[in-house]
Amino acid sequence: MTTNTNASVASTIDAANAERAGAVVGYLPAGFPDLQTSVDAAVALAENGVDVIELGLPYSDPVMDGAVIQRAAEESLANGFKVAQVFDAVEQITSRADVPVLVMTYWNPVLRYGVDRFADDLVAAGASGLITPDLIPDEAREWMEASERTHLDRVFLAAPSSTDARMHQAVEASRGFVYAVSTMGVTGARLGVDAAARTVVSRLRDAGVERTCVGLGISTADQVAEVLDYADGAIVGSAFVRALADLGVQGVADRAADLTTGAQRR
Repeated sequence: MTTNTNASVASTIDAANAERAGAVVGYLPAGFPDLQTSVDAAVALAENGVDVIELGLPYSDPVMDGAVIQRAAEESLANGFKVAQVFDAVEQITSRADVPVLVMTYWNPVLRYGVDRFADDLVAAGASGLITPDLIPDEAREWMEASERTHLDRVFLAAPSSTDARMHQAVEASRGFVYAVSTMGVTGARLGVDAAARTVVSRLRDAGVERTCVGLGISTADQVAEVLDYADGAIVGSAFVRALADLGVQGVADRAADLTTGAQRR
């Protein structure tokens, strides 16, 4: 049996909630605009207050990603990014930053790579687990078995449209946290985080969730503070990707330093 001794997402989120308002999870796609810059940008997130890194695996047919992340993924793929390079990126990030790294990926690349092989390579690279936006627990037997064997975290999603049964499934199957989708639709910064997020989190609490982080639409420190008033973590994606596209690694660092001030408020 493989034992995963990599950084714990659960303990990191718990510590953030004990010390301040909650955790900030930062998303960036691997390989954008190139592999080394994506690594440097992820490290910059960690160095500027982000608690957990969510590293996206670029995919040619995203169902959940908004325009900003889609364009970044397309550029990464056009520049020749290959699935195996995500493990190189994770290894570099975890060697330079003491934060948990979760890989966010659609399920097809994992299947094509081989579920057990993917899990083993995740552990070897230092990753903490996977976020799987298009995989539901009752279709996840292979991943459940592989993640049990390797002790990797598995993060499933809950949305405003999720039935109570689906909420319970996500809570029971997830390890690390449950990803609460705040809006119906695709990712992207919005002026107001959908009020539906509070309802999703409330329903997850009723289902017995230990930790839940809210994503989709968070782009300001005020929104981070708003989300952490009722959730355990705030997930920021498009805002960081846009900063990287427009202003490079320093832009990501500056944006992270600003947004994470929202986690200091109680």
